[in-house]
Amino acid sequence: MLILIKLKIQNFGRFLSNMIMPNISIFIAWGMMTALFMPLGWQPNKILEQLISPIIFYLLPILIAYTGGSLIANSRGGLIGSISTIGLITSTNIPMLLGAMIVGPLSGWIIKYFDKKIENRIKNGFEMLVNNFSLAIFGILLAIISFSTIGPFIQWFSHVLGELIKIIVSYNLLPLTSIIIEPAKIFFLNNVINHGIFSPLGIQDVLDKNSSIFFLIESNPGPGLGVLIAWFFFGKGELSKSSGAAAIIEFLGGVHEIYFPYVLIKPKLIISLVLGGMSGIFALVLLHGGLISAASPGSILSILAMTPKSLYFANIISIFCSFIISFISAAILLKFDFDKINKDDQKITNKYKECVNLKTLKDSSDVFQFTEVKTIIVACDAGMGSSAMGASILRKKIKNANLTHISVSNMAISMLPKNADLVITHQNLTYRAQKYAPYSKHISLKNFLNHSFYDNLVKKLIENVIYLDKNHVNSFNTDNKKKSHDLFQLSEKNIILNQHANNKEEAINIVGNNLVQQGYVKSDYIHSMLEREKIASTWLGESIALPHGTIESKDSVLKTGIVFCQFPQGVHFGEDIDDIAYLVIGVAAKNNEHIMVVSNITNALDDKDVIKRLSNTTSVTEALSLLTVEKI
Repeated sequence: MLILIKLKIQNFGRFLSNMIMPNISIFIAWGMMTALFMPLGWQPNKILEQLISPIIFYLLPILIAYTGGSLIANSRGGLIGSISTIGLITSTNIPMLLGAMIVGPLSGWIIKYFDKKIENRIKNGFEMLVNNFSLAIFGILLAIISFSTIGPFIQWFSHVLGELIKIIVSYNLLPLTSIIIEPAKIFFLNNVINHGIFSPLGIQDVLDKNSSIFFLIESNPGPGLGVLIAWFFFGKGELSKSSGAAAIIEFLGGVHEIYFPYVLIKPKLIISLVLGGMSGIFALVLLHGGLISAASPGSILSILAMTPKSLYFANIISIFCSFIISFISAAILLKFDFDKINKDDQKITNKYKECVNLKTLKDSSDVFQFTEVKTIIVACDAGMGSSAMGASILRKKIKNANLTHISVSNMAISMLPKNADLVITHQNLTYRAQKYAPYSKHISLKNFLNHSFYDNLVKKLIENVIYLDKNHVNSFNTDNKKKSHDLFQLSEKNIILNQHANNKEEAINIVGNNLVQQGYVKSDYIHSMLEREKIASTWLGESIALPHGTIESKDSVLKTGIVFCQFPQGVHFGEDIDDIAYLVIGVAAKNNEHIMVVSNITNALDDKDVIKRLSNTTSVTEALSLLTVEKI
């Protein structure tokens, strides 16, 4: 029961956030205009100042109501929500953001209920008439109700809430809100808190004081920065290696979600976040700091842009205090728990690798085949910060792997299409993503900055495109087989046995030089193969590696070809110590011709006994017969 109540509260909070987030650019525009043109702004201008008030009193409430209504009943819900909000706006003299967040969804629900009741009951030819008049009539009624009851109630509620907040501030109790805010952020409720709660409160506060502390309570990057820097200096394990880059992204990019995994692996670090958040809020209250509008994302750059010129000192001191307190406390927690960190980090890393390699990416019993993937969506709660970052990393790796048929995008979970091919989300959000995209393949990750995750995914995509699409290979018709043989036919010259290399770079050079000697590529293609290996390992498993060039090296390919090199003593190619390649296949191809080329030897390389024989044979003739044998 408690879990059900928790989920209901989370979903409600996210719904409020989803009404605000699409319109956040309007908040920023309003804040910038206020900071520039108000009497206390950087460039006071009485004429341009007239543009500010209509945005906050008319444009924003109508847009928020439209968004809320459309979330319930698409465009009809948005339209009726906009009409109803006019009643709110004209009934009071305060911005009706909270009112719009109520009236918009309520109006959408009413028109949705009405549409469902009359579904399939309207005579042909009267659909447009009924739709238009029903929207107008319900809109008028709801506008009157908003004007007479909801608007005055929201005004009274705002007054009571304002007085309550004044009491909390007067008794210096506001810093205690960090006890709730910081842990809630770790469970991806940061957008709910910031845009669903603090933004509406901050707007009302700004009208009274020209700035508001509420805009900087949740968006303060100091606590997260302190934890990440502590990880960088005192942490150990895989996460510590990426903490420096994560700190830069969190502080300058404003993607707070990036530090969540560093806290989840060591839950005691929530204490550091709480202490840092409390110190920052205390400094804001003491120095009367605040912002002119919402800082989204919570980057230091956004915060400085939304800071009134008289409050730079207060805001910077607040962020600095948060950082120092969070850093010191996190450093202490990390420094005196090294052994446990290493064990936990290794345990989670191993579990993560098992999940990625065995459960989510290589389930042979699953009907879904990675060869079918054409669209990959990286999703997060708001569809902006962490998912955009993850999509950007994956998109570059997909491009460098020459998987040009796959597109990568990012979006909010609530906007996921039901038929997306592959959806990637944080493990805490996957259950929600599955509800919105029930027919998609879902993969969970722990850290949107984890390059190993994306490398493994790209490796599996390559592997499945070339090797695991057996149905595609077996269904080749005679014409396709003839085309493949015309394009390239494996011969003894393509097979090089008994090679030796101390590492994979030496092995790639051997393979590359053979590609050059046989006239398949120019010499600079070897450098491209080495660069490709730095991006993601071309280790495929089962003692096989498939080095090839990047997409930029296409001009260095003279004609499609393969070089099959045997390394009897093995070459370490993958990430794990046991990832030893005995067969290294160098590929050079124009467009996607390598798929047809490699399909000729797919059946052979799928047989472990054949792979073992190929790894030890001393006969080129035997190797050729094993690679070109036809299997039914």
